[in-house]
Order: sequence, then C-alpha cells, then structure tokens
Amino acid sequence: MSEHNEIVERQRLLLEAEAWAKVVTTIHAHSLSSMWYDDRKNDGSVLDTEYNSGLIKRVIRETGETVYFGKKLKGEALLDQYTRVGR
Repeated sequence: MSEHNEIVERQRLLLEAEAWAKVVTTIHAHSLSSMWYDDRKNDGSVLDTEYNSGLIKRVIRETGETVYFGKKLKGEALLDQYTRVGR
C-alpha cells in the first residue's frame, strides 16, 4: 500500500512542478549583448522572458521573431529543481 502512496505522491509533485515551471521569473526588455545566456549578439532590441523551467523566450522587437535559450527541465530534473527551490 505504501508503494501506491509513493507513486501517487510523486505524480502529485510532478503535476505541481509542471505548473510551477510555466511561471515567469524575470522579464528583460533590452538591447544588450551581454546576457549570460545570449549567443545571438545582433538581435537589437528584445524582450526576454525567463521561466522556472529554465527556458528563456526571446522576442525580437523589430521582426517579431521568437527564439529560445536554455533547456526546458522535464521529469526528474524538473522535480529536483522544484523540490529544491520551488516549494
């Protein structure tokens, strides 16, 4: 019976973590080329939105193009991050 409880608890935590991962942590409107994640130095004026999942979404203001930085956490990596800093 306790094994069943552990599976249910893990799934509950995973659902919580997936919702948490979609939360915006920071928004930067800038035209800098010195952001730690930036490998696109000539985008000009941009809007960068960082999420708890580790993903950073960039919208280039001049063209409307959207690009992404980082790697979206999933599964165990997401659970580890959520239980370490998200709760």
